[in-house]
Amino acid sequence: PSLANSFATELYTGNGGTQSVTTGFKPDFTWTKSRNGVNYHQLFDSVRGATKAIESDTTFAESTEPTALTAFDTDGFSLGSSGNVNSSGTTYVAWNWKAGGTPSINTDGTTTSIVSANQAAGFSIVEYTGPSTLNPGHGLGGTPELIIVKGTSTTSDWMVYNSFNGTGGYLSFTRNDQGGGTGTDAWQANANQFSTVNATSFTTSDTGASVTYIAYCFKSITGYSKVGTYSGTGAAQTITTGFQPGFLMVKSSSHASSWYIVDSARTPNYFLSPNSNAAEYTDSGKITFTSNGFTLGSTSYNNSGYTWIYLAIKEN
Repeated sequence: PSLANSFATELYTGNGGTQSVTTGFKPDFTWTKSRNGVNYHQLFDSVRGATKAIESDTTFAESTEPTALTAFDTDGFSLGSSGNVNSSGTTYVAWNWKAGGTPSINTDGTTTSIVSANQAAGFSIVEYTGPSTLNPGHGLGGTPELIIVKGTSTTSDWMVYNSFNGTGGYLSFTRNDQGGGTGTDAWQANANQFSTVNATSFTTSDTGASVTYIAYCFKSITGYSKVGTYSGTGAAQTITTGFQPGFLMVKSSSHASSWYIVDSARTPNYFLSPNSNAAEYTDSGKITFTSNGFTLGSTSYNNSGYTWIYLAIKEN
């Protein structure tokens, strides 16, 4: 895979039947969310296979949804009649990434993994299985700066590594400071979780039982994507990425807060939260995409004294 046609945001309206959504390439990871209604986030990838859904705002195991995302097509994806992704009259957003197509066996780590990797775009999908401490290869050809992990064969929390907090801990879509609840956590110190992250593999340790996991791994690519950090000021400030973002996900790594996703297709002032099934909301004038990054207003994702991490991607 190349850097061209590696990410796209698409908007569509559900019809309650079947439809195809065009992205301009064959995606390997599609993340959908209803915009004007309360509904779970739905995440699909080509490693687990179409119709296999997980939800960023729940701890549920993977479910098989034969009428949800039914196929990854050469220029997009196809949907069935499922109300989760295609309810009549409901508006949706779909964020789409290109990985490496057909996955392959990876033995770079001590735990054999199944990987679809797009090294040019700094993105890979990793599936691995086992009990206790696991060390799968990720296929990025460089050290990932953001790793999003979910157990798919059982109920489990989402665990998120970022390079700025470093090894031995995690953020989460589905945990909070007290160890439960939904998506308001700060960095959780845990020596066994993401205890090593390097150019070939990473290490996680969750349970003594054998569990299958999926991981989405990101590495910054100059001029296309950036995993970065900034300090909140409580006043307007501009963050430099080196390109104009089309997608931005932010989260405080130092304090309890929600996650936020904005994109240029919906304009940057329409927010969705990976940790919430709520409809999008408007926060006018709080984020502006610029030719070289993004500008923050005085808002809850710019709180003074807070440290924030972000994933920015150029629409291409």
